[in-house]
Amino acid sequence: MCGIVGYVGKKKVVPVIIEGLRRLEYRGYDSAGIAVGSPSRSTLEVRRAPGKLANLEEVLREHPLEGSYGIGHTRWATHGRPTEENAHPHRDCTGRIVVVHNGIVENYLDLKRELTAQGHKFVTETDTEIIAHLIEQVQQEADAAGQPIPLEVAVRRAVKRLTGAFALGVLSAAEPDKIVVARFGPPVIIGVGEGESFVASDVPGILHHTRNIYFLADGDMAILTLAGVKLTDFDGNPIERALTRIQWDPIQAEKGGYKHFMLKEIWEQPRAVTDTTLGRVSLDSGKVFLGEMKISDEELAMASSINIAACGTSWHSALAGKYMIERLARLPVDVDYASEYRYRNPIPDRNALGLLITQSGETADTLAAQREMISLGSKTVAICNVVDAMVAREAHGAIYTHAGPEIGVASTKAFTAQLTALFLLALKLGQLRGRLDTAQSVALIEELSRIPSKIEEVLRSCSSQCEQLAKDFSTARDFLYLGRGIHFPIALEGALKLKEISYIHAEGYPAGEMKHGPNALIDETLPVVVLVTRDESDPASKLRYEKTLSNIQEVTARSGRVIAVATEGDTTIGGLVEHVIPIPPAPELLSPLIEIVPLQLLAYYIAVRRGCDVDQPRNLAKSVTVE
Repeated sequence: MCGIVGYVGKKKVVPVIIEGLRRLEYRGYDSAGIAVGSPSRSTLEVRRAPGKLANLEEVLREHPLEGSYGIGHTRWATHGRPTEENAHPHRDCTGRIVVVHNGIVENYLDLKRELTAQGHKFVTETDTEIIAHLIEQVQQEADAAGQPIPLEVAVRRAVKRLTGAFALGVLSAAEPDKIVVARFGPPVIIGVGEGESFVASDVPGILHHTRNIYFLADGDMAILTLAGVKLTDFDGNPIERALTRIQWDPIQAEKGGYKHFMLKEIWEQPRAVTDTTLGRVSLDSGKVFLGEMKISDEELAMASSINIAACGTSWHSALAGKYMIERLARLPVDVDYASEYRYRNPIPDRNALGLLITQSGETADTLAAQREMISLGSKTVAICNVVDAMVAREAHGAIYTHAGPEIGVASTKAFTAQLTALFLLALKLGQLRGRLDTAQSVALIEELSRIPSKIEEVLRSCSSQCEQLAKDFSTARDFLYLGRGIHFPIALEGALKLKEISYIHAEGYPAGEMKHGPNALIDETLPVVVLVTRDESDPASKLRYEKTLSNIQEVTARSGRVIAVATEGDTTIGGLVEHVIPIPPAPELLSPLIEIVPLQLLAYYIAVRRGCDVDQPRNLAKSVTVE
């Protein structure tokens, strides 16, 4: 989650880049930097600073830059601490090639060892620095063979050796007024103006200069010069992309072409999960690193229990987190509505850890619960999406979710990011308490790393189905959502999404409670959404699945209309229900991150079909700052 802005043209380059970075600063706030070149100079000048963009602006006031082309970056640290030397742009050995990078290079250690053996000297802890040296090495080899190559060819050869995800911007002092851009994963756009070209990681960074945009696809490269923009694939073959004329105002531009913020944020969930995980886990050792903690590992290991307080969607993530923590760490967890916590006269326990979950970090009820916990002697940890929000400032530690700004009132990507953060915390506690060995930890982290691609698969495969289901069920007056175990909180969240944005009454219920009341509601007019996935490697999951099948038969026997969210390849469920939404298999504790996606899409398309204001539903606000 980083911000990139680059420019080639006749304007003063520094103001263009700094203004664009300011509009994208939400994408990175650990450090910032800029590299600028000019045809009259044989070098590139770089300025960098740790912390927020304002620190870089101060550096530039003290040490100004001038030039006609350049690139800037705001960073969220994944590899390496947020220091000046680890800030982008990064340079090769000569200092004549610079690179900015959004994403992660998974094979950087192997490449670093190889390049070191070839004589390259590294000065940072980042994965990005190896890209600059790799491009340098490619050019050196071409020169040694008597076949010098331009920068774009060197970049093409270099990116073929990278594994992972990357959006790159590359400059060379040897080729002024040129920026080479490559995309494989993170978004990157190209702006076209009169005698000038731009690159950015999102539209708002350059919209105030041009409305003519190329949206690059994975495997695309762009060469920006004063003559214009040339697009190729990674093999150098010319490609064509539609030049999009952006008609939106700045707020609309942030939607990135989606009809609503909510839909954009639903589709951003793979990135939100990835960004919440990046830099916090090791696939080699299985260890979890939670860097913003003032609580020692010893104190975490000695916690007697965890008390979680949250509101709304965050409360649902807390309920799912209870299953994660109790199963992986064998530590008791209580979950309270934050608005109720103070009023139940909680029992003091100085060894209990307080956990506050809030998207905004400013929710009044949650802050009040936190202060009550602190007054009772507990240390508190905040799971929050806003850096330096009040809840984080008052806590003894924070786990930031890095979902990015969530503008739609009905939370989507913040929820999946919260689930991700809770899973990481559960892993950390399980390791500290000796409940998880290295092999188990590595296996769970590997499964977590697969979740973003599985969410992408669901988004691609289920969107049209959910849109069709909306046509069939948008006139319903009531919905019932059912789930067992960790899937019950997801049923609650699915019901909340529907009622928030479509104004249809919906209830989430534990499937096992059907006989104790909800059966009375079932008739041919009631849609019942049932979470009936299974983890074949988990006996408890298979038992839960079988019991949920019995609940489905209770519904169908009373003419209820069932929409089942089931695991791909499940041949049993198709013969029992009217509609099946298949999702990829996943471990029991991680399947909620996938299951929620079709429920969000179903709510969204029903609300759209009913003509509701999806992003700003009536009577609701994004951040509730009064009790």
